[in-house]
Amino acid sequence: MTTSEMIASPQSNQVQQTLWLKNADAVFTGNHEDATNGIVVQGDKIVELVASNNKPTVLIDQEIDLSGRVLIPGLINSHHHFYQTLTRCLPAALNKPLFPWLTSLYKVWQNLTPEMIAISSKLAALELMLSGATTVSDHHYVFTPNISNAIDIQIEALKSLGCRMHLTRGSMSLGESQGGLPPDSVVENEDVILKESERLITSYHERKDGAMIQLALAPCSPFSVSKNLMIESAQMAEQYDVLLHTHLAETEDENDFCLEKYGVRPLDYLEQCGWLNSRTWLAHGIHFTDEEIKKLGNAKIGIAHCPTSNMLLASGMCKTLDLQQAGCRIGLAVDGSASNDCSNMITEVRQSLLQQRLVYGAEKITAETVLGFATSGNASVFHRSDIGELSVGKQADLAIFNLNELRFSGVGDPLAALVICGGHRVEKLMVAGQWVINNFEHSAIDAEELKSLHGQLAKQLRNH
Repeated sequence: MTTSEMIASPQSNQVQQTLWLKNADAVFTGNHEDATNGIVVQGDKIVELVASNNKPTVLIDQEIDLSGRVLIPGLINSHHHFYQTLTRCLPAALNKPLFPWLTSLYKVWQNLTPEMIAISSKLAALELMLSGATTVSDHHYVFTPNISNAIDIQIEALKSLGCRMHLTRGSMSLGESQGGLPPDSVVENEDVILKESERLITSYHERKDGAMIQLALAPCSPFSVSKNLMIESAQMAEQYDVLLHTHLAETEDENDFCLEKYGVRPLDYLEQCGWLNSRTWLAHGIHFTDEEIKKLGNAKIGIAHCPTSNMLLASGMCKTLDLQQAGCRIGLAVDGSASNDCSNMITEVRQSLLQQRLVYGAEKITAETVLGFATSGNASVFHRSDIGELSVGKQADLAIFNLNELRFSGVGDPLAALVICGGHRVEKLMVAGQWVINNFEHSAIDAEELKSLHGQLAKQLRNH
């Protein structure tokens, strides 16, 4: 370790150490820059990439040896349903396609409590962080009088974890009595939805570089909200300059529903509602025609690719490279735990590699390809230029994986091994220059205590 004059942070009275993270077996930057000999972090930013055989040009306060490890940008998740961690492998919903799966689970989810929202959000986010995610996202759309302030509860619960959060104010306004899929017990009045959406944006949404909390508007799907709500949500998103999110083209059933109810396919319906623009990102995006892919690309739509969920529900496979080539922004997501049953981001990277090779072959889908979906790809989905890469000026969001496990013994390519051999837990995680995970454990959260409480609440929800 060397010492030098420390530089005061412009945002606080604390001093900022300059750290050199060096000697990693592999470094994935998410771009074409050379950081073979590590990176230098000062405060909440990356200030230098150290190329092969080079040393830092700035004075270093601390050196951290990463021998036997892989260094990557913090992973980003672009679609989840945190509350669903309470209904993993629920017998009534097993072995069913999407629509029957949903109708089975709505009967359970209508009994969610504020404590369940808080604890499930904290556990899901912790799962993501322990698997290398520095930025988490959630699409919460189940609101009842008992949990009308669910997003406020989530924000408060996640603050203790130190992660970045992209939360969406979801909504359902079209219940069974109006021809929708969800029961009337979990739908809301549209005026309430819009008023609450506006309140949340003005209360929490941060626009600065390095933002820790951002909000988006997210009507659940074409079969659970009215056309009017889709249109008004798009108008509000433009008014407040926030993003839009929804499920689209996940199953053929959805296509049939839209054709029967609206007389058009889901993408045409989206266009009618004013959503076909770069402000929008879609979950799943499987069942598109070639012409629709061109239209999506021209609009620069974002897609949250969810391979495990799509395989578990037998929904199909996202045409990631076709969409990307057309002009779409492609990210990666774990989706809700009731349709994935795991919130592990690095294992989702592996699932993407395996699934997408069935579509595009082994030469086009590499470890770098799928890690790109989970880092710079998701950053572009969120319209963020400050995260998702190891590059000078970017936020110091880092994940460090230790290769000292049986599954990695004898590897030749450490980066490929992280994905192909099945990395599953991060050793160290840094968010905005702060170590939030050390030695495989979160610095502020007792995982065993959280798991115990979460398990009790899950049992309570099942037995309601």
